Order: sequence, then structure tokens, then C-alpha cells
Amino acid sequence: MNEITQKMRETARGLLNSGQVALVLGWEKGYPWYKSAPAFIDRGEDVDRLVFDEFCHNNLSKYLLDLVAVEGRIALFVKGCDSRGINRLIQDNQVKREQLYIIGIPCPGLKDPDDAAGKKQGDEIKDAAKCQDCRYPNPVVYDLLLGEKVPVAKRSSETQALIERLEKMKPDERYEFWAEQFSRCLRCYACRNICPACNCRECVFDRATPEWLGKANNLIENQFMHLTRAIHVAGRCIECGECERACPVNIPLMALNRKLINDIEELFGEEPAGLDPEKKTPLGRFELDDPEKFM
Repeated sequence: MNEITQKMRETARGLLNSGQVALVLGWEKGYPWYKSAPAFIDRGEDVDRLVFDEFCHNNLSKYLLDLVAVEGRIALFVKGCDSRGINRLIQDNQVKREQLYIIGIPCPGLKDPDDAAGKKQGDEIKDAAKCQDCRYPNPVVYDLLLGEKVPVAKRSSETQALIERLEKMKPDERYEFWAEQFSRCLRCYACRNICPACNCRECVFDRATPEWLGKANNLIENQFMHLTRAIHVAGRCIECGECERACPVNIPLMALNRKLINDIEELFGEEPAGLDPEKKTPLGRFELDDPEKFM
């Protein structure tokens, strides 16, 4: 057992047994050995299920949307990206800060579970794609921090390399690239369901009247869905990479999100989303000095 796991269990046990919180969200080991999954614990005797390792990918903040009826405070363990997800939900008025007890865990970077498949513990496993672009490995909001803060690691970013390659393409070539990607989409909505920025109680894609999105799975409908979602989270994406990790057909969704993030930061001089829950998003407000070159 590593030191962080031990501290997690001690902290959770104390919070539950003292009645300070009604529920604890963390991670536990699944099957096979490299899988870690969300854990929901409401009894002190169950805290030994909690772990923190290199496969705790799930951004636990999204689960708060399903726990609004819980009586009492909810404690949850958060990495840097998870903590930005909490700020995202607070900013969107989906959860209240006083309902939460946030326990921060500095994240040294996670490993790719797909690369771990077929390997044994101790084998070399490559870094997870979602961690290659991480700018905030340390939680940005917390009530208690476990462990020492870690430096931002500079890793080779496959996402940024893809964006640079796409920017050099002619418009028709870029269209063909994304058409090929979106043609594989199953319309399973895993990207939407796992995203903290996609937190509407009723999604426009699920509405029958008016019907914004047809039921047929074809390129046009898939393009409409993905581009609509990309614009919906523009300026609000917390860069957790969960959408791309959850995609069963490996569409490079973070290249699309990252391109919009880069453009918004360049156009508006904005800091990344999810750092300050009090600040309005750049596309959610109007300033007289906003740039108009694109109009």
C-alpha cells in the first residue's frame, strides 16, 4: 500500500465515523489488475477499498450530478483535472461548494490502461494520452491536501502534434480527416456522459420535440453532434481528456477541444477553464473590447 492510499483511508474513515460527511467518492481496484474504478462509500468499515494508483483515471466530479439528493456533505478525492471539474459544476450552478469536502491529491501522471493490457505489474507502461497535456496536476481547490505538490511535467504531446499537423492541411484535407473520424462514431454519447462541462439536465440531443438530432447514424448527424458539443464546451473544457479516453472508437476529440482552447486563450487572453468558479466564461459574457477579427 502506498502512502497516499493509506492517508486516503485514514481520512475517509475519520470523516465517515465522525459524521462530518455522508458519502465518500474515491477509487477502488477493479479487474484486471490495471483497472481502477469509482468507489462510493458510506460506511467507515468499507474505506479499505480505497486506492490511489496510476490508473485512477475517472474524473469523480461528474458523479456529483447524480448525488444531489444525498443528505449531508459529500467528500471526494480529486486530482488537478477533477478539481477543475468541481469548479466547472459550481460555476454552472449544478452543485454548491458548501455541500462538498474536497480532498486533493497531487497527480504525478497516470498510465495508459490499454497499453497495460496483457502486461504484468512492474512492466513498463506508457503515459496516458490525457496526461500529456496536463497543465494543472495539482488540485486548484481543496479542503485538505494529501501529499506534496508535484511540478508540471513536460511530456511529448500527441494531441498538440496532431493539431499542428491539421493546421498545415488545406481545408479540404482537414474536412476529409474529420469526416473519416466522425464516420466511425457509434453515437453512444460516452463523450457527453463523462464530461463535467456537459452537465445540462436535459441534453438537446435527447429531445424529441423539436428534434435537433436525427436517430440515423450517418456522417452528417455525427458531424452535427460533435461540432455542436465542441462549441458547447468551448471556453468551458477543463482538459481532463475523459471524452477521448471513453470513446470506444478512439476519435481524437481532445484535438478538437484543444484547438478551441488554444484559439480562445489567444483571442481573449483567458486563463484555462475551471480555475476560478466566480469568473464568467469568455463565451458567456460580452466586453466592448472583445476582438472582432473573425466577424
